[in-house]
Amino acid sequence: MSSVKPTLDLLRSLTEEHVLRALMEHRRLTRAEIAALTGISKPTISEGVRRLVEAGLVVDTGERSSGRGRAGSYHTLAPDSGLCLVVSITPQGVGAETVDAFGSVVAEAEVRLGRDIGSAAVGLALTQAVGSVQRSGPPGRLRAGVVSAADPVDRGTGRLVRLPDAPFLVGDLDPRSLLADAVDGPVLVDNDVNWAARAEQAAGGVHGSRDFVYLYLDEGLGCSVVSDEEVRRGHSGLAGEIAHLVTVGPDGRAMRLTEVFAHLGLRRPGSTAIDVELLRSRVADAGRGDRILDALGAAVSGVLDAAIALADPEVVVVGGCWGRDDAFLDELRRRSADLPRQVPVLAAVVADRPERSGARAAALEQLREVIVATVRRPGMA
Repeated sequence: MSSVKPTLDLLRSLTEEHVLRALMEHRRLTRAEIAALTGISKPTISEGVRRLVEAGLVVDTGERSSGRGRAGSYHTLAPDSGLCLVVSITPQGVGAETVDAFGSVVAEAEVRLGRDIGSAAVGLALTQAVGSVQRSGPPGRLRAGVVSAADPVDRGTGRLVRLPDAPFLVGDLDPRSLLADAVDGPVLVDNDVNWAARAEQAAGGVHGSRDFVYLYLDEGLGCSVVSDEEVRRGHSGLAGEIAHLVTVGPDGRAMRLTEVFAHLGLRRPGSTAIDVELLRSRVADAGRGDRILDALGAAVSGVLDAAIALADPEVVVVGGCWGRDDAFLDELRRRSADLPRQVPVLAAVVADRPERSGARAAALEQLREVIVATVRRPGMA
């Protein structure tokens, strides 16, 4: 049986890719350090670095190593390697940040929003936030972008989707179009709960599980299903929209999950958004068997029962401002012990803007892939 030997161009491309990825992870390295990290010979690495310097992708920092042996030159990525953009659209406002290929946030901006202001105002806030980080941060092309939105997202178009009773509905917003002039490369748009689930996965909050369900309980209600380490978005991207799932309401009546909070008087005035401060204060004043804890535990455990039956997760992670509340989690765990199929219920470990963390990691991965793709020869996967 004959085997096809790799071409010289392929070997060079692979070496250059190893060099770039090593520098992305460690920021600056000597040729000897890159060789040690990659397991590739020093002469091969030296040639790869030389080609990358000539191509303008890598630069000599002017610094030299110290200590025993021959001093080595430190190299790093060229300053114009590019940046990635991270945008989060929440009920409170639009946040934007730019991140370099090392994973450092180099500029950020926030534009506050009023409630129920519509897609035009949100679109304007988005462009303002992006413009602000471009002006305040270091110069460089935005070569990739990721958007997190606190609304359902159509997986094909990236547009936000109107659903009945959604607490933060900005209309038919199209983030990709709004960012087309600012970002040179791909722009990924997804629901904030899906990004939060990815952040939890990266942080180890699922204890290495490949299959889990992430329940998000905050002003809005959401769910992300992760199977074989992949977020399952469904045919149109609306998998996990649990607000309209029928569950157990107060006094044992069947009703949709979102309606439970209306019956308990836990909605913001004139909105379907949950009044988180009121809910948490009432839970804090409650004891076991109290009506509020009993009603919340019954309603969410009904959703949990359905999620376990359909998704077959190894663990369930609960996030969101009131979802991680100790008293509520204790009640939910108590009730989950009586479900036909018992699955561990864990509190999310990423509490501070988990959707931003997940989106940032995806944007960084996109940026690095764009940079590496510049050294790949035809025929490389």
